[in-house]
Amino acid sequence: MSVKNQKILALRAALAAVEPHGVRVELGVPRLDAVLAGGLMRGALHEVFAAPSHEAAATGFVAGLTVRLGGPLLWIRQDYAGLECGALAATGLFEFGLDPARLLLLQVTDAAGALKAASDALTCAVLGAVVIEVMGSPKLLDLVTYRRLALAAGESGVTAILLRQATAPSGIGGVETRWLVRAAASQDEENWGQPVFDADLQRNRHGPAGHWVMKWSCDDGVFRPADRGAVVSAPCDRPFASPVAEASAA
Repeated sequence: MSVKNQKILALRAALAAVEPHGVRVELGVPRLDAVLAGGLMRGALHEVFAAPSHEAAATGFVAGLTVRLGGPLLWIRQDYAGLECGALAATGLFEFGLDPARLLLLQVTDAAGALKAASDALTCAVLGAVVIEVMGSPKLLDLVTYRRLALAAGESGVTAILLRQATAPSGIGGVETRWLVRAAASQDEENWGQPVFDADLQRNRHGPAGHWVMKWSCDDGVFRPADRGAVVSAPCDRPFASPVAEASAA
């Protein structure tokens, strides 16, 4: 057995021994919260992918998740992420509903630095969440790394969110939930305080996957169902099918 396989087996055993804290926070969309067995799991690893050209939407979606989680927030991102995906502006975050006073921003040179900082930060139980923003698909972001992050989050109770920019969703395990996010058109063009997100829940460790359209209320700090509604699709143990593919098959 290779050294890598031995590490994977050891991490699997460690994860099995660490039960998730079991505390969930409601996102605000009743049917989605039900699918998530009560809401987003704290002390777990979640992954959010940006659809092509929708990096800002994925960033906003993650920001909304951290508002719901509460507590101090550490956001780790690579230096050039601001050039590719936009800077995290204090005024913009405040208008979105995220208090900049909660935010600690750490900029690193590469993915290796981001993952090392995240591993260290996840041992600090005072944090509410750690966002690890990674560009592309670095080779070091493998199954072993995923399981290490999940284990660290489970031990400390600090929620870890991997924000994946400029890459396609992968099937690597170890995450509690995996999302693919894009912006959706708002039905109320004058109400700029309620951006709409089109989110594919592609992996849900304890329930079905699905496709959800929800709006974010900047004033209330909560997600709400969009008027067009949301439809649960395939169970999480089956390949995810997009709404287009489902419509074609119907």
